[in-house]
Amino acid sequence: MRYSGVSIGHTTKRFMQDRGGNFALMFGVVVATLAAAVGFGVDTVQLYNARTALRGAVDAAVTSTARDLTTGVIRPADAEKVVKAFLSANSSGGILTPGRITLDRLTVDQTARTVEAAAHVDVDLFFPLFGMDKTKRVTNTSAAIYSDKQIEVAMMLDLTGSMQKTRKTDKIGDLKAAAENAVRTMLDGQDPKNPRVRVAIVPYASGVNVGALGKMTYAETSSSSDLPPVAGSSLLVAKTGKTTLPSFGQYTSVVSSAFPNSDACATERKTRDGKADFTADGPDTVRTDKSGKQYYALVNRDNRLSGQGMNKCPNAKVIPLTADSAALLDSIYDFSANGYTGGAIGVQWTYYMLSPRWRSAIRSADLGDGPSDTNSKKISKVAILMTDGEFNTVYAGVSGTNNNGQGGLARGNAERICDNMKSDGIEVFTIGFALPSDEASAARDVLKNCSSTDKSSSMKHFFDVSTGEELNQAFQSIIANTERLALTQ
Repeated sequence: MRYSGVSIGHTTKRFMQDRGGNFALMFGVVVATLAAAVGFGVDTVQLYNARTALRGAVDAAVTSTARDLTTGVIRPADAEKVVKAFLSANSSGGILTPGRITLDRLTVDQTARTVEAAAHVDVDLFFPLFGMDKTKRVTNTSAAIYSDKQIEVAMMLDLTGSMQKTRKTDKIGDLKAAAENAVRTMLDGQDPKNPRVRVAIVPYASGVNVGALGKMTYAETSSSSDLPPVAGSSLLVAKTGKTTLPSFGQYTSVVSSAFPNSDACATERKTRDGKADFTADGPDTVRTDKSGKQYYALVNRDNRLSGQGMNKCPNAKVIPLTADSAALLDSIYDFSANGYTGGAIGVQWTYYMLSPRWRSAIRSADLGDGPSDTNSKKISKVAILMTDGEFNTVYAGVSGTNNNGQGGLARGNAERICDNMKSDGIEVFTIGFALPSDEASAARDVLKNCSSTDKSSSMKHFFDVSTGEELNQAFQSIIANTERLALTQ
C-alpha cells in the first residue's frame, strides 16, 4: 500500500472537521488544568520562600537579642523593642516586603534565661484557587538561650619562615590584619573590669617564646639529661641542703640559675623516657624518674634549638589569657616571620594557656589570673590552631640533629594533644592558610583530625582558606560560632 503527503493531510483535515467541537473542549480543559497547576506551583514556592525568610528573620532576631542580653548591651525590658527593630530591618528585601512581619508574642524568661518570639507574615497569593483567600498567613516561633557564660580563647598563630612577605603574597601581613580584627571583635565593647571574654595568643615557629614563664622551663645543655634535676642530686643538695624535693619556688630558682634560659624559648616537655609529654599538667606537678626520684615537671628548652637562622623562636611572646586588647594588639603589630614549623609545640602551649593546671604558674609569673576551672555551664574554652604548612619540627624522642624533618611524628604529637584538649572540654577550631600543594594533604589531615566536630552537624571545625580576606572571614566565623547561642526550637 502506498501513502503520500496529500492523502495524510486529507485524512487529518477530515478528523479535525469531524471532531472540532470535542477537541476544542479538551484543549480548554487541558489549558485550564495547566494554568491551575502553574498557579498552584507559583504560590507554593512563594509560601515556601516566605516561610524560610520568616524563620531566618525570627531566628536571627531572638539570637541577636539573646546575645545582647548575655553581653549586657540591653536589659530584659528593652528586648521587645530590639526584636521589632531587627524584624523590621530584615523585612526590607526579597520575598518579605517592609513592614510585613508582625511580632505576635515575645517572652523573656529570666529564670530559664530564654528569649522566645512568635511572629507572622501575610503573603499575597498570585493565583488564589477555589474561593481561597487572596492572602495566606505564615507563622514562626523561635527561641534562644542567653547566659552569662564566660569565654576563654587561645589562638595559635604561625610565624614560620613560609609566612614571610614575597613579591606575590604578604601572608604575615594578612595574619596581622586577621588577628587584629579577631581580637577587636572579641574584646571591644565589654567592661574591662569584668570581662566576659579573654584571649591568649601563642605565636610559634621552631619553638615558642614563653616570656616570663621561661623561669619554669629547664634549659638543657649538651652535657645535661632530658630531665631536670631530681631530689637528692648534687646540685639541689648543694643549693638547698636538702635531700628531699624542695618547694617549687626554691626549685625553679636553683634550676633557672644553673641552667639559664637566655631566650625564654621552650620546646616540648619530656617524659622520663625522653618522649613528648601530651598532658596539660602544670610545671609544679611532681614527677618521678625511672629510679623513683622526684622532680618538678618543667617544660624543656632543647639544646638543639640553636637560636640561629631558621632554628629559633619568634620574637613575639606567648600572652596568657587577658582582656587587655592593647597588649595583644601590640604583640600582633610586631609579628615577623622566620623559623621552622614546630606545630605540635604550639598546640601544646595553646593547651597550657587554657588549662587551670597552669593557673598557679601564670599567676606567679605575674601574667594575669590564668585559666578558669573547667565548667561547661559557666566557661567556654576555645582553641584556634592556624598554620600555613605541614608541622615538621620535633625534639622529644628524636636522636641526632634531624629535628626539622619529623613531619609524621610532629603530626602524631599534635593529634594526641588535640585529643586531650577535646577530652578536657576545649572546642578546637583549625585553619589551613594557603597550604602549599606539596604539603597540603598532610597538613589538612592533621588539621581535620585536630578539629572538633560541630555539635549540630557532622561538619568539622576546619577552615581551608587561600587569601587574606578568607583568613579574616575564617576567624570571624569561628568567633561567631563561639558566640552562637543554641536555638531551642
